[in-house]
Amino acid sequence: MGKIIKIAGPVVVAEGMRGSMMYEVVRVGEERLMGEIIELEGDRATIQVYEETAGLKPGEPVQGTGAQLSVELGPGILKQMYDGVQRPLEVIRDETGTFIKRGVDVPSLDRKKKWDFTPLVKKGDRVVEGDFLGEVPETELIMHKIMVPPGISGEVVEIADAGKYTVEETIAVIKTDQGEKEVKLMQRWPVRRGRPYKEKLDPSEPLLSGQRIIDTFFPVAKGGTASIPGPFGAGKTVMGHQLAKWSDAHVFIYIGCGERGNEMTEVLEEFPHLEDPKTGKPLMERTVLIANTSNMPVAARDASVYTGITLGEYYRDMGYSVALMADSTSRWAEAMREISGRLEEMPGEEGYPAYLASRLANFYERAGRVITLGSNERIGSLTVIGAVSPPGGDFSEPVTQNTLRITKVFWALDASLADRRHFPAINWLRSYSLYLDSISTWWKDNVGENWLDLRNKAMALLQKEAELQEIVQLVGPDALPEKERIVLEGARVIREDFLQQNAFHDVDTYCSASKQYKMLEVMLEFYDMATDAVSRGVAAKEIAELEVKDDIARLKYVPEEKVDEAIAEIRSKMKAQIEALVAKEEVR
Repeated sequence: MGKIIKIAGPVVVAEGMRGSMMYEVVRVGEERLMGEIIELEGDRATIQVYEETAGLKPGEPVQGTGAQLSVELGPGILKQMYDGVQRPLEVIRDETGTFIKRGVDVPSLDRKKKWDFTPLVKKGDRVVEGDFLGEVPETELIMHKIMVPPGISGEVVEIADAGKYTVEETIAVIKTDQGEKEVKLMQRWPVRRGRPYKEKLDPSEPLLSGQRIIDTFFPVAKGGTASIPGPFGAGKTVMGHQLAKWSDAHVFIYIGCGERGNEMTEVLEEFPHLEDPKTGKPLMERTVLIANTSNMPVAARDASVYTGITLGEYYRDMGYSVALMADSTSRWAEAMREISGRLEEMPGEEGYPAYLASRLANFYERAGRVITLGSNERIGSLTVIGAVSPPGGDFSEPVTQNTLRITKVFWALDASLADRRHFPAINWLRSYSLYLDSISTWWKDNVGENWLDLRNKAMALLQKEAELQEIVQLVGPDALPEKERIVLEGARVIREDFLQQNAFHDVDTYCSASKQYKMLEVMLEFYDMATDAVSRGVAAKEIAELEVKDDIARLKYVPEEKVDEAIAEIRSKMKAQIEALVAKEEVR
């Protein structure tokens, strides 16, 4: 047992700690506050404490636990709201009241609840790490698979009968080369170490979100990485809600990392009431929330992202598709900066530690679409989306720049678009996706042969519009030739009727991949027909006033089952109205 010799905010130095290991969890002071060793020198240990250190005094004891910061993995994770070190907030509230008392020690998984276990192997079977021993219906939406922990392979000498068991009861005994190993419904895993897998695969399937600007223009692949940088009020949190609600992932993990208390409260209050649109069940049935507000200790903020991603890897190993949203990695980086300063490390750019880039890379590298451990080949994926909050919306600051070097999708939120009530406020000229080629085959096979051509044509039209807008600002729209006025009109249709989406509208909140494709196709057909009409002498102003344009604008509010009928009607109207203008011009 050591004793405290120095306290600097969340950083405590203790002596008499010889024999301790890096990242070991320790109990600090008389109140047994939770901490983690982050530096060892001789018999001195530097500890980051996950709780408020006010009132700690030199001389108080420090006791090691002999274990690294780990999470408990087993049935009961879903539907929970945890803090940054996987303590269940609702259980703590029941025990200590609204304000969390220091030093409170609550198990992450309920020790008393009994779960329905059904064995999938029998006595005498040979199993390897990652094999399923049985299953537990964790929620109505997710079947929890009980896996052989990594590092254990051998013969099943005992397997529990179907029945109800707590997470601490042994459900299997496996005879290995090192002796017999007991397996419970619950296992532990250190959060700073990625869970093993057989092989990482190339991303080839999109994570569909039902948001047109994301799925069609800047898609993210399952197992991919994306970043959402944007200033305050640009819509990061609403985007997080939309991704949680509509993305075709089986499990969603939301990490509120250093967010403002009112925003986190909104998330904690809203999520339990959200309905999973695919099943009609509560969305929390497949969601885990990790809450770490900006007034909580910074060390726990540092741990929260590792806690969240380890939970994500666990469900990935069961063969599920998992989406994780970290909101925001900027606050995580600020926690790193504060602890680095307390450790008196040499600061890097803007005071951030020199290892900022490598820490961010380590986090995002744990995403991926993988062949999991186990004798039966199964594929799971973990998609990581990190929100970034650059001060003053400055994308040149270190956290944004380092994130851009790592992630393959960049959804740049723009305050000026948000001010114009254009949502999602993703700037289509600054954003990009590097997954377009790898997922184009999926779109080609499942949605439309020429999806990538349509997408690129629409993108070129929007870029051309941006160039023309500069001229318009200098000399006004009347100075443009008719052909270029049609470019502005075609781009406006895509910008207002395709890229804008109402998250609070019953129909427009979600747009399927096939509806997106059909909408874009008919909008580009309108542009092509209008361009042809202008080349035959029709004025751009007359085309801009066509009645069919209102039908195109209303297309996003048409329910899925009526889209084909609405598009057929638009096509016939477009042809008739534009041909009427051409005929009128020819008569002149």
